[in-house]
Amino acid sequence: MSVFTESTRSAWDPWQFIPLDYNVGMDLTAEQVLRGRADRVVLHWENADGDSRVLTYRQLDELSTSFARSLTHLGIRREDRVVLRLPNIPEFYVAALGAAKNGSIFVPTSTQFRPRELEYRLRDCEARAIVVTTGLLAAVEEVASRCPALQRIIVVPYPEGAGGAACYETYASMIDGSLAGRRVWSPAQTRHDDPAFIGYTSGTTGDPKGALHMQRYPRAYEGQGRFWHDYRDSDIVACPSELGWLLPLATTFLYALSRGMTVVLYDAMGRPFSARQWFRMFEKYRISNFTATPTAYRLLLSEGDLSKRFDLSAWRHGVSCGEPLPADTLARARESFRVTLLDGLGTTECPVYCCNELERPIRPGSCGKSSAGVTVAVMDENLQPVHDETDGIMCVRRDCHPGIMRGYWNKPERTAEVFRDAWYFTRDLVCRDQDGYHWFRSRADDMIKSGGYLISPLEIEQCVCSHPAVAEAAAIAWGDPLRGNRVKAFVVLRGELAAAPGLDDEIRNFVRERLAPYKCPREIEFVASLPRTTSGKIRRIELRNR
Repeated sequence: MSVFTESTRSAWDPWQFIPLDYNVGMDLTAEQVLRGRADRVVLHWENADGDSRVLTYRQLDELSTSFARSLTHLGIRREDRVVLRLPNIPEFYVAALGAAKNGSIFVPTSTQFRPRELEYRLRDCEARAIVVTTGLLAAVEEVASRCPALQRIIVVPYPEGAGGAACYETYASMIDGSLAGRRVWSPAQTRHDDPAFIGYTSGTTGDPKGALHMQRYPRAYEGQGRFWHDYRDSDIVACPSELGWLLPLATTFLYALSRGMTVVLYDAMGRPFSARQWFRMFEKYRISNFTATPTAYRLLLSEGDLSKRFDLSAWRHGVSCGEPLPADTLARARESFRVTLLDGLGTTECPVYCCNELERPIRPGSCGKSSAGVTVAVMDENLQPVHDETDGIMCVRRDCHPGIMRGYWNKPERTAEVFRDAWYFTRDLVCRDQDGYHWFRSRADDMIKSGGYLISPLEIEQCVCSHPAVAEAAAIAWGDPLRGNRVKAFVVLRGELAAAPGLDDEIRNFVRERLAPYKCPREIEFVASLPRTTSGKIRRIELRNR
């Protein structure tokens, strides 16, 4: 194994892996077959009901090609958007790669989204098609008539026993060749800088923004894969998060398959994270390389005694992302699992640009130094460098990171807010010490990081305020020993209303019916008024300081 020196990292050129002509769907399937991996397992899949499947690279190539041919037959053209409302099932891989082969843009979404959240994304990206399971179809049917661009609904029969959908296109007809027939078809001839997928993120205004990523995204991850993930050809990789989020989409889908690796994919079917289940899968599949949020690691560590009943000896490497990795979690993982977790900092707009890398000393609590080949700087709002040991905004040189987004979908003004001159202005508030290590402070725009999710406080506040008893609300991150942070809402009631017993639960249920569960305030405090600036903006920092 080669030694990664500082000179190796500083000389690393991520652009050397980017070919001019490149299609992510073809590279992750057909090219892997040509490289001799046709019969290698690409997916070991299980769900919480005990169902399981195994898929090889040859099978994935054939299925995704059939799916792409059928998309063409259905009139889904190059750069049309195809939304994926799918849980962690093999059909997600097939549909995403099929869309890429067709030259379409796939758009992953969380299965936790409520109808209005789904509708926003369908309308914002003007989706022409959506791929959805029977179990998640109801929300699509509720909003479809309000999404004028939506022409095709493709239904996957899952889970077993879920209601039928005879009036829509079926996944079976997409892959059995019955739609496309014998028509001549060839994959889209795309360049590395053509669009491939849209990953939605939240913003300070509460409106999600679609980060448009290019075909080259998997190849742009080469440096992080080597120096951060330490991915090896023999690794069995896994991530417990839902594929609708960019962390698993990048690490255990796009990048892992570009290296021809084997992935363990698990669908919890909406059930809470189970340490026992993951320990069992570590043993059964010999998982060697694991990617997760600090919350997931803390949940595994909370069942430390249980872990001793399983064989975890194959587990050799782990990375952490999605929220800061506390020093105590790092130390406990070393002691309990004999794995040193490498923390990383990235955004939906840009893959990890700062991380703890192989053979570089770790400072517990720090998110490390700049990734290999990536230039970062800590600056103020005017793009002026700040001194070491001073808080500032993490900025990334756009020309040195080929994985950075092209921009926000149909939002040039919002793109201009984060693309400033040659830099991507991340809005991550950090401090760099004298040795070049970075320490994450918070999101400069008051975003809440909880359980690996990035949550807009304004979206929560608007929802809480729509409750008939609420006049005003403010949402902040509140310390939580398990999740790092939890969402807390400060609520001002209307008129002379008093905080009657059970009203906090009523408001929580009200929010839970309208927003994804992870956005629901875990704590509600009733207050007489909210602190504001002279211009009327809520001073969330004052609430946090309480």
